[in-house]
Formats: sequence, structure tokens, C-alpha cells
Amino acid sequence: MEVTANIALKPKKTRSIQRFHPWIFSGAIAFIDGEPENGDFVQVTDTKGKILGHGFFTPDASIAVRMTHFGKEKVIERWWHERLQRAYDLRNDLGFVANAETTAYRLIHGEGDGFPGLIIDHYDGVLVMQVHAPGMWMIKDELVASLVEIYGDNLKAVYNKSRDTLPNAEAMQVENYYAHGSDSALAKMTAKEYGLEFNIDWEKGQKTGFFIDQRENRKLLGDLSKGKKVLNTFSYTAGFSVFALQAGATLVHSLDSSARALEVGENNVALNSLDDGRHKSIQADAVQYLKQLEEDYDIIVLDPPAFAKHQRARHRAVQGYKRINMQAIKHIKPGGLIFTFSCSQAVDKELFNNTVIASAIEAGRKVRILHQLHQPADHPVNAFHPEGEYLKGLVLRVD
Repeated sequence: MEVTANIALKPKKTRSIQRFHPWIFSGAIAFIDGEPENGDFVQVTDTKGKILGHGFFTPDASIAVRMTHFGKEKVIERWWHERLQRAYDLRNDLGFVANAETTAYRLIHGEGDGFPGLIIDHYDGVLVMQVHAPGMWMIKDELVASLVEIYGDNLKAVYNKSRDTLPNAEAMQVENYYAHGSDSALAKMTAKEYGLEFNIDWEKGQKTGFFIDQRENRKLLGDLSKGKKVLNTFSYTAGFSVFALQAGATLVHSLDSSARALEVGENNVALNSLDDGRHKSIQADAVQYLKQLEEDYDIIVLDPPAFAKHQRARHRAVQGYKRINMQAIKHIKPGGLIFTFSCSQAVDKELFNNTVIASAIEAGRKVRILHQLHQPADHPVNAFHPEGEYLKGLVLRVD
């Protein structure tokens, strides 16, 4: 991989790179030697020419360079293949690759696996790619060839779903497409979590088709749901609902503002033969529904979409988390449990926890934290990139 330009950092802006943080913001650049284009591979130095590392360049973006590695190492043939192999080996060590009971897992988690701006999820032999950085788009064909080699006959298809995630996708004429195999080769579009089956729509569904990151938290909810009444807000695929029903919950309500989401959830309930009268779908606004709560739920799940996708929206997001948590804490029955989450990268764990505590103070209820939740091991966090820990969660007991 050829270096097209040199990016020199301001003297006081090299410290984060020396601590191996993989993002270089545009304001840290002192000067550029060369004329790098969108997605070009560049060398990063200090102003005296000392090489700090290499990465992909994105002009006119707040994150100007996403580092691929640090130091003088050169990217040679099969360099990316070896990184993919290490990611695959990790998932194999974690017990996912040959697991017939759980066939949905994340293969590549961006910076956590050394692939800045790339997500790859696995669904029962189908890999779904989402590219968030132009540099990764430039090497997509090389990545697909390596995936085919690594998975062999176990790979049914690779679907590249980057049209809505890649900056300037329209100008780059990016379309979603099958990079390997095709939809006609797929007998069914489902995957399993702990033996429970879910419909996966990677072509039209949100993200890559399913929210794999909540797998272990759904299982924990199931472990606590026997004999309980459960409300699952922002239910979408009804993943939490399915686990609660399978575990023996006496009543499960899935609430979402989208009729389409509720239909997806109903289909997943039926897919697992759990449509036995205990489940009900409710189309409503979550905050308004909680304000007028009539059912004495034992467990409430609050799993909203990202309220803040960037720092500018953080204050508004915090207010949103505070409102919904306050209403749930205020109205749940004594002894009830609340599973509450944030997937907003701009809201870190400390801020989220403090927001939930502020909600409890305003609600005037006694609240204890039983579990602190996060994304699972197939979504690894680079130790030098805390932003990679985007999913935060708490299990609260309200007395």
C-alpha cells in the first residue's frame, strides 16, 4: 500500500498519537506535504519528520485521519488478510464460529479490531459489511477476497451495505450490493441467539439487519423474567421480548412508535412459536405511555436509538435519557427492575450513569444498581480508544 502524502501534526497534538489513540482531528494538523485525496493512505509525522504511524485520510471531515497502525511498519501483501484472520481467530476462541446455537456475531468491530471505519456482522454464513470511512472502501475488494478464503465453503454471501454509512456515498456512486454470492442462494434469512431464531433483513433492516450487541443483555433479561410481567420499549425486532417469553414471563408487551417495527417483532415471536397469547404489541410514544402507565410491570426495558450521534446533540440526548428514565422509575411497581441503555457514543458511561441517578432523585424512589451492562466480547474495545465502548446499560431495582 503506497503512501500518497505526509501529514505533520502540531507539536502539542502528537501526545494522543503517542498514546495510540487512532483518530487525528483536522485541528491537529500543522501542514500536509502532498495532495492526498479522499481515502488515500498517508504517513503521519511530527513537524520534525519523526514517523508516528499511518492511516487513511478523509478531507473536510472532523476526523481527518483514521490510524491503521503506529510506527514505521509498512503495509505489505496480505497485511489486511492477516488482520482479518486474527479477528476470525478471536471469534473462534470466543466460541462463535462453530456454535450452532448462536449464529449471529460481529466479526469486525472497527478500531477494536484494527479496521477503522469498518463493521462486519455474521448471520448464519452471511457476512454484512458497513463501511464508514473512505479508506476502507478503497480496499473492499481485497477484504472480500480474504473473507472468502478464510470462511471457505461456510460462506454463503457477502453483502456490502455502505450506501447510508459512507460519507459522500452519492458522489462516489456507492450502492448496496452482493460482493460474493447472492440473495438467490440463501434458503432463509434467519440467525440464532442461544437457540432462539430471528428474522434478519440485512437489505432493508436497520444497521446490518439486527442489533447483535444486546445478545448477552437479552439473555440476562430472560434469566430474570420467569413469572414476570415485562414491558419492552423501543422494541423493534422484539429481541428482549422473545427472550422473556421463552423464559416463562406471564405477560410481555412490545412497544414501538413504528408499525413496521411491531410487525417485525410479531414475526419473531411467531418464528419461535411463542405467540400463545402472552405477547401484545403496542404502537405508542414510550415517554407518553410510561406517564400513563396502568399495567403493574415487574420489568421495564428502555433501549432507545442513539439520542446523540455527535457531541453537538449531547445535551439534548441527556435530557431525553433523563425524561424516559424518570418516568419508568416513577411508575414501575415496588421491587421492579429496569433495564436501561444508551448506545450514544457521545454520551459516555459516567455521564449516562449520572443521568440515570438524576432521574431517580427527581422520581423520589429508592434505586439500587444490580448490574452494569455493556457490549459483548465480539464487539472488542481498543484499550487506547475508549470511544469504542458505545453501549452502556444498567439494571436497576426500584423499591
